[in-house]
Amino acid sequence: MLPTPSREQLAVLSEAASVIGPTVTLGFAHARDDGRVQLIHSYPFGLGAYVVSEADVPDVLRPSAAGTREITSAPLKANPQRAIEWLLLSGGVERLVATRIDGLPVSACFWAGFSQPDSLTSAQRDTFERVARMAAEVLQASVAPESVIGQLRRLEHAAELLHALLHVLDVRDVFDRLSATARIALPHDLLVLRLFSEDLTRITTYARSDRGTDGGQVVPHLYPPDVVRAWEFDIVDDLTAHPVEATNPAAKLGARSAIRMPIRFDDRVIGGVGFLSFEAAKFTAADVAVARRLADHVAVGLSHYNLAEKLADGARRAEQSRASQLEARVRTLTDELEARTGYRSVIGTSSEWRQVLTQATQVAGTDTTVLLLGESGTGKEVVARLLHRASSRHAGPFIALNCAALPEQLLEAELFGYERGAYTDATQSKPGQLEQAAGGTLFLDEVAEMSLGAQAKLLRVLQEREYQRLGGTRVLRTDARVVAATNRELQKAIAQGQFREDLYCRLNVIAIRLPALRDRPDDVLPLSEAFLTEIGRTLGRPPGGISRDARQLLTAYRWPGNVRELRNVLERAVILCDDGLITPEHLALSAPPPITAPAMPQPPAAATAVGPGRPMSASDLRAMERAMIQEALESARFNKSKAAKALGLTRHQLYIRLRRHGFD
Repeated sequence: MLPTPSREQLAVLSEAASVIGPTVTLGFAHARDDGRVQLIHSYPFGLGAYVVSEADVPDVLRPSAAGTREITSAPLKANPQRAIEWLLLSGGVERLVATRIDGLPVSACFWAGFSQPDSLTSAQRDTFERVARMAAEVLQASVAPESVIGQLRRLEHAAELLHALLHVLDVRDVFDRLSATARIALPHDLLVLRLFSEDLTRITTYARSDRGTDGGQVVPHLYPPDVVRAWEFDIVDDLTAHPVEATNPAAKLGARSAIRMPIRFDDRVIGGVGFLSFEAAKFTAADVAVARRLADHVAVGLSHYNLAEKLADGARRAEQSRASQLEARVRTLTDELEARTGYRSVIGTSSEWRQVLTQATQVAGTDTTVLLLGESGTGKEVVARLLHRASSRHAGPFIALNCAALPEQLLEAELFGYERGAYTDATQSKPGQLEQAAGGTLFLDEVAEMSLGAQAKLLRVLQEREYQRLGGTRVLRTDARVVAATNRELQKAIAQGQFREDLYCRLNVIAIRLPALRDRPDDVLPLSEAFLTEIGRTLGRPPGGISRDARQLLTAYRWPGNVRELRNVLERAVILCDDGLITPEHLALSAPPPITAPAMPQPPAAATAVGPGRPMSASDLRAMERAMIQEALESARFNKSKAAKALGLTRHQLYIRLRRHGFD
């Protein structure tokens, strides 16, 4: 690579060439190792360097050509937008002369551009070749205007910028840190950072000086794209006198001289950085190495910034894509399950119900245990089935087990299975629901009604994926996914000692709370239409529709029994309307239906006396229930099975109430 001559050396060569004629530009062209040609370009307003492929160099300037050759501007005007041609023509070159320089380690030539088109005379050729020999001596001279030690020190200061820029994620921070650090390595009054558009036709300019920052101004690029691509550096001695630069934003801010470097990323020019001074002719060829190092560091910082932007943009796109896919999955599953009427239908457009469906779809693709919370009849099994159908286990079985419907021993036998002889009626082995749900989903409804012993066994299943059949010694493993549901407040049950806290923690990995129907009134009418279609098909007697008054009543009702109650009310209405229009009298919803306890023996008078006109409190109900249980036990001579039957309860439900009231 050829050294860049100093301003004084180039001035000597220009003065010597002026004997031949008005010299508007001169310089050197040399072949680089990468097959391209570098052109050092000196002209009245400064100095610059450009690199182009050998095919884009005018023949007269090719370093390998022997002898002295010259052309007029006519061949240059055939390609006026190419980098070298544009530079020469914009400088007023009418005749271009070049001659090969021998004795250098690289193939090079010296050239000069004159403003007169006349061919050189023999004497002028001799003079030009003598100037070329002077140019060879200039290039061979290794004396720099600045000591090597001084330049190394400045380069060390420039290297400090790299560490600072590596942690910058905002282009404005790149700019601020560049200005602060670069002042030590390359003193300047004004810093300009320019970012180019993709087609190199527009510039976004950021200017920084002691007066502050002026950022984000977008202006047209005054140089052709080919010139920008070929650009290596340029030094302008006086911006105000330059034919192109006099109107740029830096000159308007008072800058006189500048040294500017391109910023490249992936071998593409993405911008430029300019160090400017309020003094004319402030920068020299000795500043080129330092300015180039600073520009390289800025390129690293900006590439880091661009990478962070791309990663952030990629993350945003991925999140948007994931959200779109999730929404599409929710719609697909909803459409699929809405086609199935009855208690398995997924119907509703309210935001509360859509939130439940979205949460379910998000967790469906994993094998995580899910806990469904909500009042009875809110659709917990519907969501459990959605979780199953949306998972990778959808081809496997979906097994539902109601934990409140079975006594303790029967519940364990159903859940874990049993071996032959495990108890009196066990005449053969039977796999439990955990085995039957292998590869699929096991739905445990009303899980809070499990006994503490069964809860401990379930906890081991969830933690270790292991269990044993009743009466068995072999440890079995399960890969069934567990989805549990309850209508009880588990925190309160834990406080009362009725539910294990460790099991709650294990079930509560993902909890989805289902809203009551009264909290999603917009879904009442869509659900009603779906139920009427199903009931009419089942009974063979589709109703004529629902009257306006009946619709208003359905929407205003509080639905303590939720969706299950809605279906039952509509089934009754379909039977009573006799294929006609359903009216309010068919619904019997003038007032919310009272919640009544199961039929029980009449308690003693003392237990029911709450005082005339005084409403019954929770403590009164609790005392009444305890008195009923005590009387039933005494009547059955403390036979719990008979007492449970007399109370209209299962044996398991009676045990729960015995613990609740402190019976031993």
